[in-house]
Amino acid sequence: MAAPLFVGGRAAAMTAAVLATVAALLAPAAVAQLSTSFYSGSCASLESIVRSGMTSAVQQEPRMGASILRLFFHDCFVNGCDGSVLLDDSSTLTGEKNAGPNANSLRGYEVIDAIKSRVDAACPGTVSCADILAVAARDGVNLLGGPTWAVPLGRRDARTTTQAAANSNLPSPSSSAATLISAFASKGLDSRDMVALSGAHTIGAARCASFRSRIYNDTNINAGFATRRRQVCGPQSGATDGNLAPLDAFSSVRFDNGYYRNLLSRFGLLHSDQELFGSGGPVDSIAQQYAGNGGAFSADFVTAMIKMGNISPLTGSSGEIRNNCRKPN
Repeated sequence: MAAPLFVGGRAAAMTAAVLATVAALLAPAAVAQLSTSFYSGSCASLESIVRSGMTSAVQQEPRMGASILRLFFHDCFVNGCDGSVLLDDSSTLTGEKNAGPNANSLRGYEVIDAIKSRVDAACPGTVSCADILAVAARDGVNLLGGPTWAVPLGRRDARTTTQAAANSNLPSPSSSAATLISAFASKGLDSRDMVALSGAHTIGAARCASFRSRIYNDTNINAGFATRRRQVCGPQSGATDGNLAPLDAFSSVRFDNGYYRNLLSRFGLLHSDQELFGSGGPVDSIAQQYAGNGGAFSADFVTAMIKMGNISPLTGSSGEIRNNCRKPN
């Protein structure tokens, strides 16, 4: 890859180390039939089209970078990275969009639709919605100051999904560290992957409904921080449920290691965030390392994103290349 792996001029040693890690992860045994050069002959303009679409979306609303990243996470954790999260409900399909963890929460579908339209204009019927989402998530991170990496491609789109799968597979914002470790392990992701991927919360925002219990009931929270968050989130469900607060109190539109520094100060917005540090659990030391070493966080985040992107992809003749990301062909 001609461009540096990390934006912002990170040390060459770190770049070399992460390139080596990426190369290892891209070995055939590691990523099944996915390949970073999958579309080199059939749709060479894919990356530039997705980049352009994401640049426009993030310039219009920086939070969209976080929203697309979350969309990718929620896709991969339910039946694998197969674009199933993008399917609308229909008379024959009840999909993931209105599952408990997703309803009134996931966003960015229109951004993927717009990119898909431009990709299909250049390369008709060639690129899956699942792959577009994977590349868009990478670009959203990079456009907000985070790392970039070569995305293994070749996923195909699911023809169906179930709401029940989303309800049962996605971790809750009230999860304990042990629950998070178990949920990620079930997807082939270890504790370090889990803590690194949780660092995606260095960008974006959460709804009051997801952090109300933490700011009113938890004891491992900075008192002043809790007071400030209560100003936008009332104690009872209802009118303030949709009010937003930044997941990273100090740099919610900059992809950096601030999320972990917040945890060390008991500024975690979600209960599941603060579970990563302060309880004496097995992941405390990882969060503490990332708080002090942004390069280590970036390197491990890249590793974990590539691993997550390889959760049960549909490849070969499985699935399809959807014409419309919202419905099966």
